[in-house]
Amino acid sequence: MRQVLLPVAAATLLLAACQQQSKVAGSTADNPAADILYTDRDSTVSPRDDFFQYANGGWLKAHPIPDEYSSWGIGNAVQEDLYTRLRTINEQSLTATGGVEKKVGDFWHSAMDSTGAEQQKLQPIQTELDAIGKATDLNGIVNVLADFQVKGIGGGFGAGVYQDAKNSDVMAFYLNQGGLGLPNRDYYFNNDARTAGIRSAYGNYVRTVFQSLGADSNSAQLKATQHLALETRLAKASRKLEDLRDPYRNYNKMSIADLNKVCPAINWNAMLEKQHVTKLDSVIVGQPEFYKELDAALKSTPVPVLQDYLRFHLMRATAPYLDSTTYLQYFDFYGKTIRGAKKPKTRWKRMLDLQDGLMGEALGKVFVQEFFPKEAKERYSKMVEDVRAALKDRITQLDWMSDSTKQKAFAKLASMKKKVGYPDKWKDFSAMEISRQPLARNVLAANTWWHKYEVNKLGKPVDRDEWEMNPQTYNAYYNPSNNEIVLPAGIFTVPGYRDAQLDDALVYGYAGATTIGHEITHGFDDEGRQFDEKGNLNAWWTSKDSAEFAKRAQVMVDQFNSYVVVDTARINGKATLGENIADLGGAILGLEAFKKTETYKSGKTINGMTPLQRYFLGYALGWLSHTRPEELATRLLTDVHSPAKWRVNGPFVNVPEFYEAFGVKPGDKMYRPDSLRVRIW
Repeated sequence: MRQVLLPVAAATLLLAACQQQSKVAGSTADNPAADILYTDRDSTVSPRDDFFQYANGGWLKAHPIPDEYSSWGIGNAVQEDLYTRLRTINEQSLTATGGVEKKVGDFWHSAMDSTGAEQQKLQPIQTELDAIGKATDLNGIVNVLADFQVKGIGGGFGAGVYQDAKNSDVMAFYLNQGGLGLPNRDYYFNNDARTAGIRSAYGNYVRTVFQSLGADSNSAQLKATQHLALETRLAKASRKLEDLRDPYRNYNKMSIADLNKVCPAINWNAMLEKQHVTKLDSVIVGQPEFYKELDAALKSTPVPVLQDYLRFHLMRATAPYLDSTTYLQYFDFYGKTIRGAKKPKTRWKRMLDLQDGLMGEALGKVFVQEFFPKEAKERYSKMVEDVRAALKDRITQLDWMSDSTKQKAFAKLASMKKKVGYPDKWKDFSAMEISRQPLARNVLAANTWWHKYEVNKLGKPVDRDEWEMNPQTYNAYYNPSNNEIVLPAGIFTVPGYRDAQLDDALVYGYAGATTIGHEITHGFDDEGRQFDEKGNLNAWWTSKDSAEFAKRAQVMVDQFNSYVVVDTARINGKATLGENIADLGGAILGLEAFKKTETYKSGKTINGMTPLQRYFLGYALGWLSHTRPEELATRLLTDVHSPAKWRVNGPFVNVPEFYEAFGVKPGDKMYRPDSLRVRIW
């Protein structure tokens, strides 16, 4: 996934596209003012020492991270304009009398009712608090857990409906590890000063939550200690981030009867029925050892401690939608301590972020009509084919892959589906029960709608036309089960410009490489390559070719393991391998496609920069951002993507044309000996 880590992504100032090359808006050799690739640079830094800083440093110096954010970059610049437009649509919807427009207006009314939230305090979740209070035995606890799963509150474990990894024509019910209040297992055990400090702060937050629920200070402290002990127990049985990327090890299909043997503390037939999951004969359990420990924990933990565990996770899940005191306690830990933000976003922006996740496609239909015309869809659809052809050429030339594997790779590449801009059919939100009720109730109602929407897919043909992102999203993804790349309209946006104003070098670097080439390569990274052309987990490589791939991939693991990012913390080369392979593949494939354009062949400079130089600058533009140390430290433990700087510098040191474009020589910091360069695709 070309992840940019925005709470809501964006599409704006899009895109009066044209097929021919266009100059950068307003720029000439004598007037570079409007050339973003020229003005974003930091000319005090050599591109041979730190290309990311050279390419983006001027912008970063001029745009410090606002207090409300833990990072700031190009996606945020796009997002700011989108916020204004979305707010206008919502405010106009307040007077709507029917249809999805009324739901939008009713949601906005409750979202912006801060006065009501202050008066209501915890009243909006009293139904759930009462249910926990009545759960006086293990069966009652399990019933509440089932209700929480339906309402998107979480707790105990993770569940979801996805395509069966080994039979992509059917939908399957997946069960995974979960139930933690910290981002992942490592936060419970790592002993570096930063993580230990977060763990201590988490204990304080848990204690504060129990005090807000009525416990005195001593009782709240005891409850917090017991809660952390329970979560630590679950964390110990949870797999590490890198271990979750093994699709075979995390695929354990079993009958409901066998699941009841693994975790008999839960009556899974009853649990699934309460989640509206019926006529199911099997489930796919990601981490069976977690469910064995969950069983032991449920049986041995006193019911009052389990009740408190549920109370805490209810509060954690709903705090952003309740009164300001409850929210600010939540923000102080999850926003400030973990992410490094200094203050919350303004309420209306937070509510737009929330709305995008719950009903964003309803708004996306409006945006594509205005900002992503047919010409733009055609332009980027053609670029997909250019990049696809580039990968075919690269595979043909590989000297380490056998012909039999190459033929299967060609078949997978040819059948890879592309989705560009927006879906052909839109979701129907008419059954979502949104009204002018407390915000938390609307959120729980929307989550319930989504839960039923997903479980309703079980037993039905897979809808391969469905999108998992909104059209306005500044992101993209590869779905291995569908063997498809999905490229929302928003990902092609350059803030402040229309598409026709952007030269080909910029566009091939920015869109062709960091997005299109990146997502196509995901079909052939260390995880995606294990799925065949039909989207099934299937060993289609020869064992010799798999070994050759692994040998080359290990060179990349070693490269990224060497990068120290914050304090003494390094990138986890194994956990980030798939994204790092996709970044390098994107950089190479976008360039191969660009080399066939008239712009590249002409060699014409813009503001003193050759087409090849502008290509690499355009790529760096795609990762334009900077991040607070707290957020960087969090991402190193939880994110399968490398931080932005290393998503530029890391791939480039492996690309021969980069050395050519900027004259990189031995002794330069961006120089990497030929023997250590990664060569996969």
